[in-house]
Amino acid sequence: MTLEKVTIEKVVMKYSDMLYRICVVMLGNETDAQDAVQDTFCRYLERTQVFADEEHEKAWLIKVAQNRCRDMRRFHLRHPKIDIEEITASYEDPEYSEVLAELIQLPLSVKSAVYLHYIEGYKTTEVSEMLGISVNAVKKRLQRGREMLRLSLGDETSPRKKKRSCS
Repeated sequence: MTLEKVTIEKVVMKYSDMLYRICVVMLGNETDAQDAVQDTFCRYLERTQVFADEEHEKAWLIKVAQNRCRDMRRFHLRHPKIDIEEITASYEDPEYSEVLAELIQLPLSVKSAVYLHYIEGYKTTEVSEMLGISVNAVKKRLQRGREMLRLSLGDETSPRKKKRSCS
């Protein structure tokens, strides 16, 4: 092992628990805290600065971890994430909840067209204007969306699933 690799392993072993605890307190989420600690050590690897002593190194790591946590919190505030169970629980009809959960899983381009047309009730021409695509592209996305929903919901009436008899 090289001296640098030994030094990096030593720093990770020495400070990872402390940084993890700081990040958990700041973020309130263990998964995000692990990501923040990992990002902190990645920045440590990329650093060009030389530390005066261990206290300087420790202070630098803490500051980077805190800044990373702030960045993550800022991102989550600007880009809120809604849990699928939270959305589907707001609908009383279990079948509708199941369809909505599957709709959320569709690719974004297909999901947008399907949602605007079938849920919000916009015409294909209106959807094409909203999404900035042609009417034919909207129709194709709707077709793909219907097919994906049929497959995921297990609808046996799909024309592709019917078997033809050879009489």
